[in-house]
Amino acid sequence: MFDTKFVIVLRDDLAPWQKLNVTAFLTSGIVAATPSIIGEAYRDASGNLYNPLSIQPIVVLGADQETLRTIHRRALEREVTTSLYIEEMFATGHDAANRAVFAEYGPDDAKVVGIALRTDKKIADKITKGAKLHG
Repeated sequence: MFDTKFVIVLRDDLAPWQKLNVTAFLTSGIVAATPSIIGEAYRDASGNLYNPLSIQPIVVLGADQETLRTIHRRALEREVTTSLYIEEMFATGHDAANRAVFAEYGPDDAKVVGIALRTDKKIADKITKGAKLHG
């Protein structure tokens, strides 16, 4: 049904609250970059209105640190724009601080804890090779 794939890869040793937090932040990045991924508002049988959701399923995978580093590198090599969350961002408390600490690291020394991308299915599969369904 979709030519693209929306994938989030989380470092598999994160605490449950960290996995949820990172997933939420990464999802917001993909939605901000591609607002067309959001569907229509929901309405229940009583007429109550709810926020719209993603029209596309989101695949959540897990990987170790080295696999995440490889996935990050592959995305950069293929020039696929991603949402990225690094370990040091857990110690900050707001967006400006997140961006400041993020800017201190490059691809070779960033401790990636999560990455999200939305791109062609085949490219997404090649980039995320080695990650496993999160469970």
